[in-house]
Amino acid sequence: MNKRISRWIGLLWNGLWKEIIDVTWTLYKIMIPMIIVIKVIEEFGGIELLSHWLSPVMSLVGLPSEMGLVWATTLVTNMYAGLVVFMSMDADLTVAQVSILGTLLLLAHSLPVEVAVAKKAGVGIVATLVIRLGGGLLMGWILHHIYQSGDLLNTTAQTVWKHTPTSDPSYMAWALDQLQSLAMIFVVIAALMTLLRLLKLLGIEKLMGVLLKPILSVLGISREATNLTVVGITLGVSFGGGLLINEAKRGHISPRDIFVAMMLLNLLHSLIEDTLLVLLIGADFMTIFWGRIVFSVAVISVLVFVLKRMDERTCRKYLYKKISR
Repeated sequence: MNKRISRWIGLLWNGLWKEIIDVTWTLYKIMIPMIIVIKVIEEFGGIELLSHWLSPVMSLVGLPSEMGLVWATTLVTNMYAGLVVFMSMDADLTVAQVSILGTLLLLAHSLPVEVAVAKKAGVGIVATLVIRLGGGLLMGWILHHIYQSGDLLNTTAQTVWKHTPTSDPSYMAWALDQLQSLAMIFVVIAALMTLLRLLKLLGIEKLMGVLLKPILSVLGISREATNLTVVGITLGVSFGGGLLINEAKRGHISPRDIFVAMMLLNLLHSLIEDTLLVLLIGADFMTIFWGRIVFSVAVISVLVFVLKRMDERTCRKYLYKKISR
């Protein structure tokens, strides 16, 4: 019994700290310059200006204008950086609003990297941007009207950790405040990655793969692409997209199947890690997990319906292309 427990602990901690340090350091290299840039922008009144520009978009989904900065940061960098910006704001949102914001973050983030992955897989940049930005806004708009009409989730969201800025206006106080934030981020990442490792050891990822396979077959994704798509759904676009690119180069999967699979991954990826991240800011689990699955399957079903009525020549001209070896 003791040997079994020791083995489990060994599997859980093997390489975990190195992984935590690598992820945190990579994040810090993005975030620290971003924090400085945001401070400079704030000093010159840029945040108010940016919020004003993004206000019509945010009001469309029932969010305060300043949440536009959170989404903009996430679009350019990643989920972690966007959440740090959110936690640095003194914003009291309802569970409904946080769930809508979480939806925007989940469906459209890290675009420079993930659009490049999709392009390598043969999917056009315009198609990727339309499905991710348009999909995020469409789902946010639908949720806003559902919540508003039913007066649902109208209680104040409770975040696991909410950063409270210092009242001292000096730059030294600001710097110390940011160091505290960075230290807390390390704690959050360490806890999150430990939980992810535990879920993997318990076989949760494999179970999700088994449950998702029937859905993928209904969408018309070929058997060859199904396993790779499951990897992307559970782990992320970069993982699943990389595998799809490799198989496409070998000629094992058709360009049309690659396109459908990548379109699904654009909306539904990193289902475990990203969901846990958004839960940290008080989002509703049913919305960001099951709601996201239902929305993604519905959108891709419509896309597949349209694709079946388009000839291959038109698709290759406007939507996707064959990857050369």
